[in-house]
Amino acid sequence: MTEQQNQHPFAALTPGFIMDAVESCGYICDCRTFALNSYENRVYQVGVEAGAPLIAKFYRPGRWSDEQILEEHQFSFELAEHELPVVAPLVNDRNRSLFHYGAFRFALYPRQGGHAPEFDDLDNLLIMGRTIGRMHAIAATRPFTHRPRLDSASFGHASVALISERFMIPEYQANYDALTRDLLQAIDELLAGAADTPMIRTHGDCHAGNVLWRGEAPHFVDFDDARTAPAIQDIWMMLSGDRGRQMAQLAEIVEGYNEFYDFRPRELRLVEALRSLRILHYCAWLARRWDDPAFPHHFPWFNTVRYWGEHILQLREQIAALQEPPLEVL
Repeated sequence: MTEQQNQHPFAALTPGFIMDAVESCGYICDCRTFALNSYENRVYQVGVEAGAPLIAKFYRPGRWSDEQILEEHQFSFELAEHELPVVAPLVNDRNRSLFHYGAFRFALYPRQGGHAPEFDDLDNLLIMGRTIGRMHAIAATRPFTHRPRLDSASFGHASVALISERFMIPEYQANYDALTRDLLQAIDELLAGAADTPMIRTHGDCHAGNVLWRGEAPHFVDFDDARTAPAIQDIWMMLSGDRGRQMAQLAEIVEGYNEFYDFRPRELRLVEALRSLRILHYCAWLARRWDDPAFPHHFPWFNTVRYWGEHILQLREQIAALQEPPLEVL
């Protein structure tokens, strides 16, 4: 193990530490621990005696405050109370869901089986639309107090500043700075023109990797990125393919969504702006986490000449996409 690995906080998450943390909540572990795919936090399946395995999620130190984590938990509980298919954290006999052990905060979840959803299946998208419509009907009843807002300043401008100042290679520097200047200007103008768009509590990261399909229903997991955003934030990541295909997918989602919450077609003008912000933020996320040994290991292509060339091309495509007419509901 290198000195860098020894210094990183997550290096302390040995099997023994993980089991001690879980047992501090009153469980008896059976010595089986299995790391699950998670990079921002660390997530493990932990076997316990006389019961089904638990999922233990250890939060990245310094990312969220206790209040922000608990607000995420409360959102999950509220949805579960309304019989939404979400995987909410477990609570102990003192009604606590956030635990502390050593230098870490962690939560425990029931293990949820399922497989990745097939968004190419229009029937599945109809069901997704119904489920998200129910979720948003509840989410809109009250605001977040501590969770952040999805905005251009944090997702866009801060991300670009980090990459430009510390990561962009010299041969692409001028192109990157010019492209991002134009892209951010277009995003800011679009968002300013949509300032009257209602903002609600959202899952925030509603892609196929955070949905487990079981039986005939989706189960939503990982509300770690829950934040205040336009409702369309929980919809656009399910769309793929050419314009015609996306409009067909959107029609199914909206049909189901409108059964429980009113879809606002005007929010469709935000889709490419939100996609652009996600691209910029994802790049900066990799950069900010590069001192975590898991990131160079799992993302070896990041910060290479080829990566930056492809990133520049992607930004050009997004500038063009922002000039196109928004999607329409069929």
